[in-house]
Amino acid sequence: MRVLVIEDESKLADYVKRGLSEAGYTVDVARDGIEGRYLALEGDYQLLVLDIMLPGIDGFGVLAALREKRNTPVLMLTARDRVEDRVQGLEAGADDYLVKPFAFSELLARVAALLRRGPAAVAETATTRMSVSDLEMDLLSRKAWRAGQRLDLTAKEFSLLALLARRKGQILSRTTIAEQVWDMNFDSDTNVVEVAVRRLRSKMDDPFKPKLLHNVRGMGYVLEERS
Repeated sequence: MRVLVIEDESKLADYVKRGLSEAGYTVDVARDGIEGRYLALEGDYQLLVLDIMLPGIDGFGVLAALREKRNTPVLMLTARDRVEDRVQGLEAGADDYLVKPFAFSELLARVAALLRRGPAAVAETATTRMSVSDLEMDLLSRKAWRAGQRLDLTAKEFSLLALLARRKGQILSRTTIAEQVWDMNFDSDTNVVEVAVRRLRSKMDDPFKPKLLHNVRGMGYVLEERS
């Protein structure tokens, strides 16, 4: 699941991005309303975390532009705690409203709730559950099973598996995996991808047949059932 955070306070934006990333989401950050509006309209996001007080264009302007084209769920995150401000945000098309300062656990719970019930989740019902052979995944609950047995995956392991499952049958390079799962530029001296694949394979593939996660020499990895 990809989340866009539009927040100009650097420390808060980094804090929210780090927390959501640790929970398994892929997160992009926009530091002003102009960049945020562009990414919201052009990017493929399942949810927006949107501040109101932004340079360039405020959060209401971003929300208005978004609602003309998309029904992406929006959680407004702001220091404004007046009832009138909350009502204005909700009437403008926001799906939920969280006032700063906040507990990150509450933000995480609200994000999960919006993804379960929001328009984007409804529109993507067909893709929230995926399967490859006897591997089954629920993208909303972030759970996976192999041959009916629940897999004990970390947040990053699940994100890696979800990426491979969405692109099943396609060979994904280490660079692509690093960018999509860790939001990082690939460094040839870093073996984070290899380590993660090895750990995922030990839980998801080694105890079962048929084998689904395959190395493609010199190219990357692919998730598929082979005869």
